[in-house]
Amino acid sequence: MVNDHHTYEKLTTITSEKNVMVNEHLKNHTYTRLGGMADFFVTPETYEQVKQIVKLSIKDDIPFTLLGNGSNLIVKDGGIRGIVLNLKQLTSIETTGTTIVAQSGARIIDVSREALLKRLTGLEFACGIPGSVGGALFMNAGAYGGEIKDVLESAIVVDRNGDLYTLSAHDLDLEYRSSNIPEKGYIVLEATFSMEAGNYEEIKAVMDDLTFKRESKQPLEYPSCGSVFKRPPGYFAGKLIQDSGLQGKEIGGAQVSLKHAGFIVNKDGASAEEYIGLIHFVQDTVKDKFGVNLEREVKIIGED
Repeated sequence: MVNDHHTYEKLTTITSEKNVMVNEHLKNHTYTRLGGMADFFVTPETYEQVKQIVKLSIKDDIPFTLLGNGSNLIVKDGGIRGIVLNLKQLTSIETTGTTIVAQSGARIIDVSREALLKRLTGLEFACGIPGSVGGALFMNAGAYGGEIKDVLESAIVVDRNGDLYTLSAHDLDLEYRSSNIPEKGYIVLEATFSMEAGNYEEIKAVMDDLTFKRESKQPLEYPSCGSVFKRPPGYFAGKLIQDSGLQGKEIGGAQVSLKHAGFIVNKDGASAEEYIGLIHFVQDTVKDKFGVNLEREVKIIGED
């Protein structure tokens, strides 16, 4: 375990004591309510602090992990060694004309609401996506026919060397539920969205309709990672799981949702091991029954 006083002193010098938590339970920072402890959980307040923390991790050879708002993520029971960086303090959202600039810690839902208030159309699809702006770029988040690449103009990132860059949307290789952000090791600090002027009532009507669809179909009453699997070509993951007779299947405290088979919920104090075990069971069953490989949309990190 990386947990020495020298590292703590260096981190608190870069940011401050209130922004550095030691042995922090990561289940407090994930939508699934799963995950062991982080050696250091750090919440910087400026881009410069992010750069310095990355450079410290390189210089002192400290493991480094970026954690968004934990909506599309499972952290294993053994937790995460070294520095876990969280950008929840970088939440500014500013609009100029038809352009919205949002910091990575802001919720993409809040950016869609800002667009509505400023009568801008293009982000209606994001009104029910629980992730942060950074996470939305990381996986090119999408819903109901829209996706981030439709509206993203550019992003400010820090690379794995601690250097700052401004990149165009094209530079991020945004495709269905993917980007080159994980491969390149980028930390997204800020995104610029290019919108179009629209009618407030029309934008609100679309958002209200999508919110109703989400709330009526998704099991929001239990902790979950959201949609577990990518849509397989020619199929719907939820339908395949349902037709496999898996709705209601439980391993420990984890359950295939009775409301939507594409979701796995933490129904009763599940461990990450149980939750991940149920994901594997679903994949194996669907493969055996239909010959279809269900690819995970959710990311799994940490130690067993």
